[in-house]
Amino acid sequence: MVNSELSVFYGSSHPELGEKIVKYLGIEAGKIKISRFSGGEIYARILTNIRGHSAVIIQTCTEKVNEDLMELFIIIDAMKRASAKSITVVLPHFGYARQDRKAASREPVSARLVANLLETAGADRIITMDLHSDQIQGFFNIPVDTLTALPLFSNYISEKNLKNMVVVAPDTGRAKVAKKLSDRIGAELAILHKVRADHHKSDVTHVVGDVSGKTVIITDDMIDTAGTITAGVNALRKAGCDNDIYVVSTHGILSGDAVQKMSNADFKEAVFTDSVPIPKEKQFKGFKLISSAELLAEAIKRNYENRSISGLFD
Repeated sequence: MVNSELSVFYGSSHPELGEKIVKYLGIEAGKIKISRFSGGEIYARILTNIRGHSAVIIQTCTEKVNEDLMELFIIIDAMKRASAKSITVVLPHFGYARQDRKAASREPVSARLVANLLETAGADRIITMDLHSDQIQGFFNIPVDTLTALPLFSNYISEKNLKNMVVVAPDTGRAKVAKKLSDRIGAELAILHKVRADHHKSDVTHVVGDVSGKTVIITDDMIDTAGTITAGVNALRKAGCDNDIYVVSTHGILSGDAVQKMSNADFKEAVFTDSVPIPKEKQFKGFKLISSAELLAEAIKRNYENRSISGLFD
């Protein structure tokens, strides 16, 4: 049970995760009214007195990312006007994270814009999980705590007692994270060489490292269209991997025909966290889900108690 001056709310993007988090904290969720006007505008009213309280709002980014973010901005503004002492935003999946730089002329840096809007709305701190790129932390002028699901995945893998493992990064950009996972589970490391043709399509040209006869763990921050992962699985099979392949990914967006691609891919299991809601119609053979609620709740608690959050991962 945490202090009564901590008020935790959740928006409409992922109420199941929000309820799990407050249950772990041993408190009741703050009351908030969220509705839509007939013209589509979002309305939010804080029904719980939070004057002088440390307020927390839990809201993730789903496929309805624009609605999720606009709702979040409005809730933050309502909290600020309700005289909250501080406002912490728990944003497990940070929308627009892939638009973190200009890849072509006259493009926006949309991740920076989202950071600016969160600050302008009134956020004092951000808690997120497995950002697409670390540089996004530098887009903020407020503290950002970036959690990682690696302990959840390493525990899951370790319980299976797999042998002769190799962790595979889907591209060079994820090699650092893949190395951390390989160190945790005592595995070797390999990297897929990927060439992205456009925003929605990428080709895996070859595998850097030995995967022959190995149990493979592919790790990525998110699976959206599933093009990279399924192309990677095919490349690994061509490179001589004749053992089980496991996929671990923090954010299971699974848009478009991703479920069909994953259903047809030659892997044993695909493990996701519940950072975004994944309905039953998006679940396929080999689909596994592990909860991030305890990790997020512990981060909220430690932040409120002024204790180290990085200590969660030591």
